[in-house]
This record gives sequence, C-alpha cells and structure tokens, in this order.
Amino acid sequence: MKPETKQRIISCVKEVLPTTTKTCIWILKITVGISFAMMLLKYFNILPYISDAVSPVFRHFGLPGSASLAYLSGYLINVYSAMAVMSTLALDARELTILCTMVLCSHSMILETAVLKKTGVSGTRMVIIRTASALFLGWLLNIILPVGSGEVITAAAAQEQLAFWPTLLDWLWSTFKLVFLITVIIYTLNIVQRLLSEFGVMKMISKLLKPLMLFFGLPPRTAFLWIVANVIGLAYGAAAMLDEIARGKLGRRDVLLINTHICISHSNLEDLILLTAVGAIGWIMLLIRWAMSMVLVWELRLEFYIKDAIAKRKNRNFAV
Repeated sequence: MKPETKQRIISCVKEVLPTTTKTCIWILKITVGISFAMMLLKYFNILPYISDAVSPVFRHFGLPGSASLAYLSGYLINVYSAMAVMSTLALDARELTILCTMVLCSHSMILETAVLKKTGVSGTRMVIIRTASALFLGWLLNIILPVGSGEVITAAAAQEQLAFWPTLLDWLWSTFKLVFLITVIIYTLNIVQRLLSEFGVMKMISKLLKPLMLFFGLPPRTAFLWIVANVIGLAYGAAAMLDEIARGKLGRRDVLLINTHICISHSNLEDLILLTAVGAIGWIMLLIRWAMSMVLVWELRLEFYIKDAIAKRKNRNFAV
C-alpha cells in the first residue's frame, strides 16, 4: 500500500470517529431504554390487553383476532418478537404472508421513529405513513391473494413464563450482545462509507444504481444509503445518513425522500429470509412493499412540485 493511500485511510478514520461515537451513543441509549420497557410489558403480560382492543379490526385483513398480538408485538418491539408470537398461532401461508407484510412495514415503531426523527424528518409523518401502509397492504393482500387450502404452517407452542430475575438476566445478556453488534456495525458502516466516498467508489455505486433510484423516485446520491437500509436495516442506514447530512452531502428533501422509501422497505435480507423461513411468501412481501414505497415517494415528489409552483407564483405576484 502506498504511503499516500495509507495516510488517506487513516485521515478518513480519524475524521469519522467523533461524529460516529455521538451517533452510536444516542442510538444505544434509545435501544436499551425501549428494550427494557418492552421487556417489562412482556413480563407483566400487558400486551395481550392492548391486543384485545384491536383484534376486531383484523378480520378486514383475513386474519384471526389472535394475529393482532403478533402484529402488536412487532409494532412495539421488533420482528423477532412478532415471530415468537406467530409460533404459537395456527396460520397458513396466505395468512402469514399478510401478517408478515404488515409487520415488515411497521415493526420497531418506537425505536425506528426516534431514529428517523433524528435525521430531520417528522416523526408523526413517519408513524402515519408506516402504520397506514401496513393496514392498507394487509387489506389489499386479503383481497388479491387467492384463498389457499388452509394448511397450517405454524404450530401452536406453549411458552413458559420465567421468574423476574431469570428474565432480567436473559434481557441483560441479549442486550449486551445487541449493544456490541450495533456498535461494531455503526462504526464499520460509517468508516466504510467515508472510505468509499474518499476513493470515488460512492460515485460509481450511484452511477450503477441510478436507473433503479430514478425508477423509485430517489436521488442517485442516496444509492449507498438505500443499499445499507435494505441489507442491514433502517437504524444503521439512519446512522450512515446522519454522517452524510453532517457533511452536507444530503439536502432536506433528499433525506425525506429516502426515509419515505426505507421506512416501508428495509431489512430485506435478514428479516425477509427469517419470515420466509416461517412460511410467508418472500417475493410477495418484497415486491408489494417496494411498490408501496415507490407510490409514496412519487406522491411526495408531487407535493414538492405543488409547493414549488405555489411559491413561484407568490414570488411572481409579489414582484409585480
């Protein structure tokens, strides 16, 4: 390796460490706090009471009322929590596909909304978009998916209620592993992103994915963030996004456009594979969320166009 190249790498790493550390600490505070609160909700069996209130709505999605607990667990906690509840239900492939699509649209709502809000978008807007999209796609899939044989994919399973201290220790251990994983991923992503930008690879990625980004209605310069969010997840994509914003690489509209897309469709590697493994139909879950994301982004572009037209008209009238 040439001394000049080595120096550029060291300089990039030093430059990215301070902002990455701040972002990492902020994300970890939220993650640990929300995780602890959700652990208490699960331990004291509070979620079923909340679920009972929303279960009548689920007949419009072709799902039994018991599926509302799985959706609610995913909505408040994460995909893994929803999967744990799904394992106790008797659902066929059609029902699983509908339920899993809804979960993928609006899982980890509290944590991911906080992360999205940090990038400068409206948290309320993100909650409305994600929740409404999940409900709409659940309703749509119930209409367009053919009713199958009703063969049960998931099997009912009994779950043992642990005492509080074993539950707390289990949470501490899983949280420690999660904190370690998040820290490693965030530092690695931000360093890799900075190196790719320094050596011109980001421009190549943007150029290669430009047709796809334009099809989705996204700026080509968001290509790397799109890849990160789709492969790893929204929180890690947002961490990389914060670094791009800090360096002035993304404007406010760029951030809103990419967030509108990835808030519906992210984690399309791990989460999609996991939910496909339990019996849901993977290609349907992927394509219908991509389609929903594209509709939302182009609708947002229409909002921008109308606002700009109104602003120009006001300026013209003022000038006259």
